[in-house]
Amino acid sequence: MRFIILTLLMIVLTFPYRSFAALDYGKQSLLGADFSGSDLKGATFYLTDLQDANLSDCDLQNATLYGAKLKDTNLSNSNLREVTLDSAVLEGTDLSNTNLEDSFAYSTQFENVKIKGADFTNVYLPKDIVRKFCEDASGINPFTNRETRETLDCDYI
Repeated sequence: MRFIILTLLMIVLTFPYRSFAALDYGKQSLLGADFSGSDLKGATFYLTDLQDANLSDCDLQNATLYGAKLKDTNLSNSNLREVTLDSAVLEGTDLSNTNLEDSFAYSTQFENVKIKGADFTNVYLPKDIVRKFCEDASGINPFTNRETRETLDCDYI
């Protein structure tokens, strides 16, 4: 019996579940990387180049994307709750159906970003960015059931 338990333990430790959580990808070039569907909770992408990367359907809660280059990156259907996006560059980035609740994105650069169904609850954004987002804001986030326009406070601008 001990042999069986020891063997099973060795198998579990040798072939762990695919999880990238709490990993440090800081200052790396990850052009076109495919992390889709991954658990990236708490991961660090500090000053990382994620251009053309696929981060769709990921759990990035509490991750750090400070200064990350996210040009043409797919973040759709992902959990970006409590993520640090400060100084990141989002150009052509897909944030469709993404939950950004309580994230920090004040000095983030947004250009041609897809936000249909995104939840920006408690995300402090400069007024000019909010105005730009409100021009195209639509949809309901499938995870939080909040309207994108409502989470941006579009009716109060």
